[in-house]
Amino acid sequence: MSKKYTADEYISMINNSLMAYLSSEPSGAGETKMLEAMRYSVENGGKRIRPMLTLEFCRMCGGSVEAALPLACAIEFIHTYSLIHDDLPCMDNDDMRRGKPSNHKVYGENYALLAGDGLLTKAFETALSSEAFRNVGMDRAADAAAGLARCAGEHGMVGGQCIDLATENRTVSLDKLCEKDTGKTANLIMAACMMGCIAAGANETQINAAKEYALHIGLAFQIRDDILDVTGDAKELGKNIGVDAQNARCTYVSILGVEKAQALVDEHTEKALHALDAFDADSTFLHEFAEKLATRSK
Repeated sequence: MSKKYTADEYISMINNSLMAYLSSEPSGAGETKMLEAMRYSVENGGKRIRPMLTLEFCRMCGGSVEAALPLACAIEFIHTYSLIHDDLPCMDNDDMRRGKPSNHKVYGENYALLAGDGLLTKAFETALSSEAFRNVGMDRAADAAAGLARCAGEHGMVGGQCIDLATENRTVSLDKLCEKDTGKTANLIMAACMMGCIAAGANETQINAAKEYALHIGLAFQIRDDILDVTGDAKELGKNIGVDAQNARCTYVSILGVEKAQALVDEHTEKALHALDAFDADSTFLHEFAEKLATRSK
């Protein structure tokens, strides 16, 4: 079994790799501004939840953490592009992200759109790079990239965003809310965990268990996000609170109330922890990770 890492060690590795992938020299003024916009959002903090999960599941399944770094960076590029586009006036119209002005408030809507497009394509350039092929093999890298595309596309994250738009300013059932958040939030986390397993050559049972873990921490994460929009501190969160109520969004809190919504967070967390029984390796990191997400304040 490979060396165990702390969250801080993972974050340091991920940040160094992300910046290395974005270090290319621009060919002109327009490209310079676009690359600045791409780097602005990638460098703007974040918990690096998804790439950490890729690396930890790779380690848990007996793979090399360093070898999985291109895949981990690919998923963070996808996540960052989705946040840039999500903040645009035509979508959620959010002016702040992680305590700083959103990308479009700094670079304008046109360059923010292009920065998101750039990161989306950069993700697949990275996942299917010669480095990724050398590290984990061509077939595994291709399988991981295909899984990422499915989870990020029309039947995954983008599809969840479409449900969000279609149900805007409407009261929906708890099942429909779960369907939306499975697509919009949990799918990309499922991709992260699955990619780590694929990189390590995990078996089907392990891959399915990783996806089950991801589904439940993804839903727990989103429900907790809804709770923090009511109970959180704007300064600590780095974004405005009360936005869901202001925009008449249907959330777990609006349907269940804060207490029952938190009980649902705890239920999903327990299911996530149960999924880890499929792994023989020490899963302490993933246990603690899920428990921290369930009680996070930012």
